[in-house]
Amino acid sequence: MKLIILDRDGVINFDSDHFIKSPDEWKPIPGSLEAIGRLTREGWRVVVATNQSGLARGLFEMATLNAIHAKMHRAVAQAGGRIEAVFYCPHAADMNCGCRKPKPGLFTEIAARYSRDLNDVPAVGDSLRDLLAAATVGARPLLVRTGKGERTLAAGGMPDNTPVYSDLSEAVDHLLKAVA
Repeated sequence: MKLIILDRDGVINFDSDHFIKSPDEWKPIPGSLEAIGRLTREGWRVVVATNQSGLARGLFEMATLNAIHAKMHRAVAQAGGRIEAVFYCPHAADMNCGCRKPKPGLFTEIAARYSRDLNDVPAVGDSLRDLLAAATVGARPLLVRTGKGERTLAAGGMPDNTPVYSDLSEAVDHLLKAVA
């Protein structure tokens, strides 16, 4: 089974320092939906692992998060793709949970759901916490320059040999060529 883990904000859709708080604020990054479509057509299982502390902060309700994800699923489907599951952390950073990236809880949940280890599974993110969570479980972190990616790259501290791509589309192009 070919599995890939994607962060949401900054990888699939534009990010906001003020959080994505409604379906209207969720806007896909050009090429990201088509990239997920290409993965799906090539037999990849696509899952999302995302921190959503806006829930704990009271910025939006669970019904709103569900509506945002429903919009994302519809948009991906219209591009010929499929996101199998969305794993999310609803906690604020100060709640010290095990699922908020950079902790690996979301990734271990994915491993349990799919009954497999995540060794060398590509995990695409735009922030250091995405990359560290992936590396902790042996997944292969990939950085995109979209979202917070440029800031992450400039700050350094990434896991060794983390490849950097302009966006999800370029990362997917590379992955599909590598397995061809």
